[in-house]
Amino acid sequence: METASLSLGAVLCRREALQAVVPDGFRPLFDGKSLNGWTPKPRGPISRLPDLPPPKMAEDQLARIMANTGRWVVEDGAIVGGQEPPGSGLGAYLVTDATFRDFELELEARPDWRVDTGIMIRASAGGGVGIQVLCDHRPGGGIGGFYFNGTGGFLAAPFFLDGETDDGGKLQRLLPSARPQKQPSVPPDSGCDVNDFLKKWRVNEWNHFRIRCVGELPRLTTWVNGVKVAELDLAKLKHDLWQPEHVRAAIGQPGHLAFEVHSNAANDLYGQDRWASGAVCRWRRIAIREL
Repeated sequence: METASLSLGAVLCRREALQAVVPDGFRPLFDGKSLNGWTPKPRGPISRLPDLPPPKMAEDQLARIMANTGRWVVEDGAIVGGQEPPGSGLGAYLVTDATFRDFELELEARPDWRVDTGIMIRASAGGGVGIQVLCDHRPGGGIGGFYFNGTGGFLAAPFFLDGETDDGGKLQRLLPSARPQKQPSVPPDSGCDVNDFLKKWRVNEWNHFRIRCVGELPRLTTWVNGVKVAELDLAKLKHDLWQPEHVRAAIGQPGHLAFEVHSNAANDLYGQDRWASGAVCRWRRIAIREL
């Protein structure tokens, strides 16, 4: 009886702790102990534009990619995502079973250095087509801006980052970086100064994200550690690669949320900097308020 009582007490404490960090009006999307409500998916090939076929590849290569759903585990109250096996170069998504249209999303992230990850919103059931809120914690990466996964293949970010590491490769601080070469981009409607962001970013610690998504072709706003990072109205967006008549069905209706583990490719602009061998990203305190 004593053991059962202690077990029940532990459960109640865990539940109270979870409720304590959920903002008023929000509900949790992660229970802190399991992946209930989430499904791992392979990071399969997609085209830059929704009306184009995905890139061709050998059947055995495609089969290997589509059979891999990454490594997604719960550790110390956080979702931990990485390549499986580590260093394999195979990416993946973790996708919500539920779909959401207009919402505010809050969560905390703690990425290792040299990971290319982010939060997919209005995403397809496979996780790979939609709009990504960037958490590219790597050389030339952006955090809090947007990337158009399969909906144009371009960036809308107010700044880009690099990192300074010690002799062991551990990140010491983030630094401003030039815009990634050969990467099509458009400025967001508004964006913060990189130095204001860097004053608030906590290196090698947990950082808080808030994402607001409202509208058929939504207006997107992001905050990181209380700093408004970027805002972009997709209904007014102008870019040669932005074809709203083709992507409206993908992002104009309720879509999934997803976390990304990026793949590595030999011909990739960033190579192994996309995802360092053995690196992971961690996510916790995930809660949503539908609008």
